[in-house]
Amino acid sequence: MIPNLIRRFVIMAVAVPLAAAGARKLSASMEARRGPSKASGLLRKGADTLQGFGKPKKKSRFAFGR
Repeated sequence: MIPNLIRRFVIMAVAVPLAAAGARKLSASMEARRGPSKASGLLRKGADTLQGFGKPKKKSRFAFGR
């Protein structure tokens, strides 16, 4: 049980941010060579999604009951 917990922590703490940084770097290099494209936009959007996994979502001021 403890090794599984440690493995999950290491993946979330190390591998996910590295994957997001790699996707951002790849997107930037693609845009530098050929300009903005759908693929580079999707890479950047995926990196944004990966970066937002560990953060709690903000509650909307007017989200009644949600």
